[in-house]
Amino acid sequence: MEIMNEENLTKTSKKARLETRGKVITFLCISIMILAAISILYMVISKGLSTFFVNNVSFIDFITGTDWNPSKVDAAGNALVGALPMIIGSFAVTLLAACIAGPLAIGAAIFMVEISPRFGKKILQPVMELLVGIPSVVYGFIGLSVVVPFIREHISGSGFGIAAATVVLTIMILPTVTSLSVDAIKSVPRHYREASLALGATRWQTIWRVVLRSSRAGIMTAIVFGMARAFGEALAVQMVIGNSAVIPTSLFEPASTLTSILTMGMGNTVMGTLENNVLWSLAMVLLAMSLFFIIIIRFIGRRRKAK
Repeated sequence: MEIMNEENLTKTSKKARLETRGKVITFLCISIMILAAISILYMVISKGLSTFFVNNVSFIDFITGTDWNPSKVDAAGNALVGALPMIIGSFAVTLLAACIAGPLAIGAAIFMVEISPRFGKKILQPVMELLVGIPSVVYGFIGLSVVVPFIREHISGSGFGIAAATVVLTIMILPTVTSLSVDAIKSVPRHYREASLALGATRWQTIWRVVLRSSRAGIMTAIVFGMARAFGEALAVQMVIGNSAVIPTSLFEPASTLTSILTMGMGNTVMGTLENNVLWSLAMVLLAMSLFFIIIIRFIGRRRKAK
């Protein structure tokens, strides 16, 4: 009996040590993640605010200004750091891409789950996974080689502009929105569909009035998540949008986004100068919009749980 008790105590102590070790490792991993997030937020915000507190640039002029040339000043001695053209360009390509990709993704998700689940699982699901794994530079190169020449030859302009960027972003976010929409539709309980069909509803009426309404919050989350990815995309957009820091008057004229100006200018400026600080300010605006999208996603998720 004494030997058995000693063995049990030994096993218990080993389990306790393993559990303690696991808790310590988990706590360290979480601490590193939190520290990294706080460090990134602090660096971007502190550098971004330097434009307004160190270089004495008006925040209103920065947000509403239309001239972007940080190395020059106007007649009043104010730096030309108006970010409005890039903000408009970012919102334009993001909203247009979401408006196009949203219906396409929902239709593909309905087909994969409700109409032809076997074909969707065997063919469409691997295709979506393949599209998700393609690097953004490949999308940008395809847009530069196919989309831009097509717009130039068959529509108007040089081919570079918001239209080309919208097409590229739509293809990029379509797999993500589709995959999340599929998960949302699959989460609808089976007895919802059976009850609707038992009451005499047709297959399409069941999909439209029961399945889509029940999965509405999840689909909205998928669309917002796709918008967040589109808003922060840099390389592919930079290759096809034209990178002209002016307010576009047409979808087929060169424009720019926050990310395209950042990628072009960050390596060509000196740390601490106005030219560098305003780029950090653009990054701060981009970060604020990303946090805004995350808040929307969490709000939609909470509403779905409340229901």
